[in-house]
Amino acid sequence: MRPGEDFPGVGVGLVIIRDARLLLYRRVRPPEAGHWNIVGGKIDHLEAAIDAVRREAEEESGLSIRSVEFLGLSEQIFGDEGQHWLSLIYRAVEFSGEARVTEPEKLPEFGWFPVDALPQPLSRFAADAVAMLTKAPLR
Repeated sequence: MRPGEDFPGVGVGLVIIRDARLLLYRRVRPPEAGHWNIVGGKIDHLEAAIDAVRREAEEESGLSIRSVEFLGLSEQIFGDEGQHWLSLIYRAVEFSGEARVTEPEKLPEFGWFPVDALPQPLSRFAADAVAMLTKAPLR
């Protein structure tokens, strides 16, 4: 049984902003291969969502995530890819380090982008996260 394919998967995503620019990585794997996305991933069994978002963000970006706050929930159903995900979206409040490619087989490319000039195609999760930011002030 595979989360997201055989039953709805539960994941997390983290919005990371530095100098009014959003950190995005280009995905290689489905769902939405080739799209630009925020960092994140699956919540492991018995892992708290807030711990999962820190772990996934640190694994994928190389940054050290100290403090996060909850932004909202994103539900995505990709009928053409047979995927269904619920993702808790957080925003990094405090972090340090320099972003880098740590998983080239999954996320080979990244960049810091102004929110009003995001790369395309943008993933639905990232689009939801950007919409959530309009309800919360940028830091």
